[in-house]
Amino acid sequence: MTAMAHEPMPTHDDILLEGFLALETPTGFRAELIEGDIVVTPPTDGDHEEYLAAMNEQVVSASATAMRWYGGKGLKLPGLEPNPADHVIPDATIAPRALRLFRGASPWMASDGVAMVIEVTSTRPRNDRVAKRHGYARAGIPLYLLVDRDKSTVTLFSEPKDGDYRESHSTPFGKPVPLPAPFSFDLETSDFL
Repeated sequence: MTAMAHEPMPTHDDILLEGFLALETPTGFRAELIEGDIVVTPPTDGDHEEYLAAMNEQVVSASATAMRWYGGKGLKLPGLEPNPADHVIPDATIAPRALRLFRGASPWMASDGVAMVIEVTSTRPRNDRVAKRHGYARAGIPLYLLVDRDKSTVTLFSEPKDGDYRESHSTPFGKPVPLPAPFSFDLETSDFL
């Protein structure tokens, strides 16, 4: 009698992940896999981009040689069981310049070495407020900055542990947001008004 080796049957999560990775979206749209759900987001509006531009200028000038700002980079984060890994595209990903973190990286890369991610709420603010926050914390990303346009606040989440951030500090638009090391400067939000 001869034993035949068989490929294991794909699970529902394997099929979901394979379908997600093969998904083609309309021009300007982006697809993310967040806690087992495929989320397709339309292009952002001008205000969304203005918030990001204002923060980019400050981060890059305040840390001219220390940090790099990346937009549109796919990150693969630990998923919640039984879901596959989350595949998210933060509005901004900031990492130490010396790591050259994205040089040669695949489209969906691990978040090791990322210092901070930034999200500006858009059509699905709950994803930014809850699901992505938990994903970034599970991945151990030290800082998560959320610009909540509906609430007119900027919230800095820090100290990730057990799937969430233990510390958060919310500031209304127009007030500075103190960013800890490795940034060590106050992020001005007066342009958000």
